[in-house]
Amino acid sequence: MLYLYGYLNRIRSSRRLEAASKRNIEVMWLLGKLMPDDKTISNFRKDNAAALKKVFRAFSLWCNQQGLYGKERVAVDGSKIRANSSKRNIHTKKGTEKDLAAVEKKITEYMNELKANDEAEQREPTLSPEAIQEALKRLNKKKGDLNRWLKLIEENGGIEISEVDSDAHFMRQGGDGRKLDACYNVQTVVDDKHKLIVDFEVSTCPDDSGSLLKMTESAKEIMGVAEIIAVADKGYYNGEDIDACEKNKTTCYVPETESKGRPTPNPDYSHDKFKYDGENNWYVCPEGNILYARKPRKQKNGTLAPAYTNVTECHKCPQYNQCTSDKGGRQILRNPYQEALDAVNLRTETDTGRQIMRERKTIVEHPFGTTKYVWGFRQYLCRGVEKTTSEQSLTYLAYNLRRVTNIFKESGRDLKEIIAI
Repeated sequence: MLYLYGYLNRIRSSRRLEAASKRNIEVMWLLGKLMPDDKTISNFRKDNAAALKKVFRAFSLWCNQQGLYGKERVAVDGSKIRANSSKRNIHTKKGTEKDLAAVEKKITEYMNELKANDEAEQREPTLSPEAIQEALKRLNKKKGDLNRWLKLIEENGGIEISEVDSDAHFMRQGGDGRKLDACYNVQTVVDDKHKLIVDFEVSTCPDDSGSLLKMTESAKEIMGVAEIIAVADKGYYNGEDIDACEKNKTTCYVPETESKGRPTPNPDYSHDKFKYDGENNWYVCPEGNILYARKPRKQKNGTLAPAYTNVTECHKCPQYNQCTSDKGGRQILRNPYQEALDAVNLRTETDTGRQIMRERKTIVEHPFGTTKYVWGFRQYLCRGVEKTTSEQSLTYLAYNLRRVTNIFKESGRDLKEIIAI
């Protein structure tokens, strides 16, 4: 408790908030006015990285025992937290090749300058030979560093390399086109009853796709339930993940994302205008022609998707040029998990589904607003997934503790009784 209070107070002071509230004064009285300094907190956090996540989980289990979870609906979302590293310390193949080309161009310019100076001794040189040689020395060193990073990236399968924090990756903090930065993606699952955080995971994956199953299963385990409703934004619209959730008795509310397939010459012949007949396993195009199932095609993610075509009818169709520019006729690829996605799409478009989606932000973004914008916790001080997880554990534990404190005080329970548990 001593370290938790000190950590919470440190977050508060980082935003220059007002003096400690009456609640914090009571905590200081219980602790004998003891408060650890920054170095003590840092060492404690560093030396107990694994244990701190267990403490957070233990408190979540205790919240469950106290009946603080509704156990009916949870919301899942990811939030980007800046890593303790500059984006300049992350090297991508494309960026490194671009920098290398720029350095080589500059080296060529300096070499041409030296050659021009040698050919025209009478002309006053723009730069002295000594200055050019010094610049070439720096550029060649930089060229060597860039070639070294390019080699490391290729050895890593073309994946970016982080120079300072090896687990940090380029991510867009707001998801709205803002500049990339070195970040972690914190996956968080929140119960809707009191907006308490049930569990979280510090992820190195920039997007949220594929995280829904893991977070909902963890929440069900902590709350001791077999069924639950899960609501998330369109970043979680992943067929395989949603299908697995539905099979595990998690009712999903996730808005459909726009198809990124090849655009059609005429929007009236877009993918969604082709109707699937499940009984006969074929598609009917807007002109009434039938597209039959053919050999499945391998997609970019490695999965096989059934393909539906009818070359003969396509070439006869008067609307051929309005539908496709493919010489082989129109082809429809069906997601292997389309049945599960169709069920979620219908559910989300109901009045109840729209209401649940509107309430999503008030559930899962409540902790983000408090920890990031009120407390100012937008960047980690630690490095690596294990240590940033311990830092996130302390922050979320402080959030949950304060929420529980307010909940209990509203019901008339004494603060000292809560601290003593």
